[in-house]
Order: sequence, then C-alpha cells, then structure tokens
Amino acid sequence: MSTRYGPPDVVAVRDDVPTPVPGPGELLVRVEVTTVNRTDCAYRRATPFFVRSFTGLRRPRRTVLGTEFAGEVVGTGAQVDRFAVGEMVFGYVEGRFGAHAEYLVVAQDGMVAKVPDGIGLREAAAATEGCHYALSAIRRAGVRPGHRVLVNGGTGGIGSAAVQALAELGASVTAVCRGAHLDLVRGLGAEHVIDFETEDFTRSATTYDVIIDAVGKSTFGRCRRILTPDGIYISSELGPFAQNLPLALIGSLRRGRQRVVFPFPDEGQAVVEGIRDRLAAGTFRPVIDRSYPLADIVAAYRYVETGQKIGNVLIDVRTAGSGA
Repeated sequence: MSTRYGPPDVVAVRDDVPTPVPGPGELLVRVEVTTVNRTDCAYRRATPFFVRSFTGLRRPRRTVLGTEFAGEVVGTGAQVDRFAVGEMVFGYVEGRFGAHAEYLVVAQDGMVAKVPDGIGLREAAAATEGCHYALSAIRRAGVRPGHRVLVNGGTGGIGSAAVQALAELGASVTAVCRGAHLDLVRGLGAEHVIDFETEDFTRSATTYDVIIDAVGKSTFGRCRRILTPDGIYISSELGPFAQNLPLALIGSLRRGRQRVVFPFPDEGQAVVEGIRDRLAAGTFRPVIDRSYPLADIVAAYRYVETGQKIGNVLIDVRTAGSGA
C-alpha cells in the first residue's frame, strides 16, 4: 500500500490490511495474480497533476493500487446471481483499485468475467489493461479492413494487444519496436516492422491511415508527414503540455482532414467479456515479460518505469501477505 504520492519506494507490503467485505451485488475475490502497469505507476506518482482531483489532492484516497486481477471468488454479497463461489474470474478495477492485495471486492456488474477454459490465471491477469485501451483506440480511430496502421511501441502492453487486434480486423500493420524484438512483433501479426534504434519511423516513405502511438513518445506534428490526407493520429498519452486533448477537440470540428483523436477508453462488463472471447478463441494472447512475488512489488515498479518492459509484468500474490 502507499499513503503518499511519489517514487516506487512509497509502496510498502503490509500484513495488517483487513479483508474487505462484499456488499450487495459484490464479489470477494482471492487474488492469485495481478500486474504492475503504466496506469498503476501514473496513479502512484499522481502524474499528470490533475489526477489528484479524483485520487486525493494531498495524499491518495485509495492506498492499495492495482488495476488488473485474476483469482477465485471466495465470497459473495446479497443479490449476486452471475457468479458463484469457487469460480475463477479476471477483470479490471481502475478507479476503485485494490488488486495489489490478497483479497479484492468487485461489483458483479463491473469489469469482471469468468476465466475461459484453457486459459491460465497468468494470461487472464495480464489481459485487460493493455487490450481494453488498444481496442478503444482502434474503435475510436475507425480502423477498417485494409487500412494501413502504424503502431509505435509494438511490444508494450497496449501496443502488443493493438497489433493482434488490428491483424484480426484485417488491417495492414506496421509496428515500431527495438531490433531485438522484431520477430516477436511479427509473430503477433505485424506485416512490417521498424527498428527504432536504426530508423526514424517518421521519415518513412509509406503513409498510413492511422498511427497509434502506444507509448506516447511521438507527436502529431512529427507524424503528420506520414499520415494520409485524412489520416488519424491517436496516442496513449496526453503528449507535451497535454496537447493531445485540445488537438483532439479541434480535430472533432474538422473531419475529413488529418486530425488527432483521443482514445477515451470503453468500459463496462461487455469490454471484459469481449476480451474473454478473444482469449477463448486464441486471437489474443497477452505478452508476458516477467513476474515478481508481491513482496518484491517495489522492484516491479522500478522495472516498469525503466521503459524496457515487454508486454506485461506480473505479480504473484499467492506467496505474500495481504496488501501492498
């Protein structure tokens, strides 16, 4: 848990966190696996600053972070009729948080679904954060079969999910990543790959209908020359001086020209159920980098913030105490 904002060291593992009690319509989940992702890092740091407007101005109101989880339903509140004790579930709890703990309460009509047969808890736990952001970006950009789409950051949690979803959709995918991971990204469905260590993708001779900057390390200004005349730029980050929000507002007023679209994420149970169906069908497999025990969650945060992670970083909760 963390009672103040700051670097990874503000997080501490404690064994005196009480087990939450499910209320009406809620599930008590014993968390087996969770993740540390960019979303967790942003909330822990409270950056950008406006995050504090809904997390707490001076100190965090939610002291146990964690957005992704997979585990077993071990209790239910009144009026629960969609899940049963003993079922394995996974989901996403951004805003409510609490997944970096041994027990988590989640609403049965929230972003939670049953783990499909044949899918392990490690895959399920890593399935939601990157994928739901990727799917939102693809939908809001209006990607259609045959579109040429470039994904900057093809090995990240969002980027690796986007490459797979775009390939399934029938888009022609170009992915940008480190040279050591070109084969990995090709295996996810990218037709073309660019090694950012040796080539500046913004100088490409190819133009794209959509650019998805899944790591937020470029800008609309740099990418305009490789967009088609009515191409769309979409980023997972706000951009320098939060420019992507006003640019998206301007773009909404001038459809038919190059523009920025902001990927406000889709939420709700249907989103997680769609991810569940992709897992079950084998059209989506989360990329997993490494795992840490909950006791080493500070080391996991440090690693994620190096910017070197591939896909997802897991936290094995089973061997630790009750909360972080």
